Amino acid sequence: MKEEIKSCHLGPEISPEQFIPEHIFLYLAKGLMLGYDGSKKYTLKPDEYCLLRKNRLARYNKQKENGDYEKVAVIFDEVFLRKFQQKHKISATKSPLAETFIPIEKNKLIPDFVRSLKPYYKGEGKIDKIFADVKREELLIIILQSQPELAGVFFDFGIPEKINLEEFMNRNYKFNVGIERFAFMTGRSLSAFKRDFKYIFNDSPSHWLVQKRLQEAYFLIEEKNRKPSEIYIELGFENLSHFSFAFKKSFGQTPGELTGKKRNSTAKN
Repeated sequence: MKEEIKSCHLGPEISPEQFIPEHIFLYLAKGLMLGYDGSKKYTLKPDEYCLLRKNRLARYNKQKENGDYEKVAVIFDEVFLRKFQQKHKISATKSPLAETFIPIEKNKLIPDFVRSLKPYYKGEGKIDKIFADVKREELLIIILQSQPELAGVFFDFGIPEKINLEEFMNRNYKFNVGIERFAFMTGRSLSAFKRDFKYIFNDSPSHWLVQKRLQEAYFLIEEKNRKPSEIYIELGFENLSHFSFAFKKSFGQTPGELTGKKRNSTAKN
């Protein structure tokens, strides 16, 4: 299977931003996946699998193994889940589970399921659309038979409730998502989010986010000896050039220049 089914997915396309809009089942065939949800780190190894929970912030980095990284991702979008719930007449109460990366218990049916995708695999990361929903339904049945408590996760169609905005932003400012996402996740309309943000931080969300990330960057370079190329992505900047430009505008020097001064100072001492 691993040699013939390369990384593929079933279900609708998912935005590459660091927000999970739909539940995602992830099976790792080769390589390593390192995940972070703002408070906890996760590691997924070959032949392991998990559920990435919708309406959460997450950053996950892939590491190749002998030049390879292969995964199978199955997206359980709300439209599909509502149809599934109606068809199978499943009732569910809200789950108390808090994890963003929810572990799926070892189940011999899941590797069998992944192998069963082979006849339908058309290459280029796709399974024949005609069979996609059938296979998604099969997988969901396997998961729910093994862990029925996950029904409370899959079939929770509510939207995030209003939460403490100051606490949330100070914990999640490093994630590269739009202001609209932050508003949604704090249970607010965009206008209410901007109003509350101004009242709490006396600043606009966009300006505050950039300055907060830059302050953290300065600290990491100056105090922790981190390299600019190592930190710009984890701080929510899209590319190194944008990070360097914003850093110099704020501190009068580029991250590289600060690194050089730090190195020279250390050498003299």
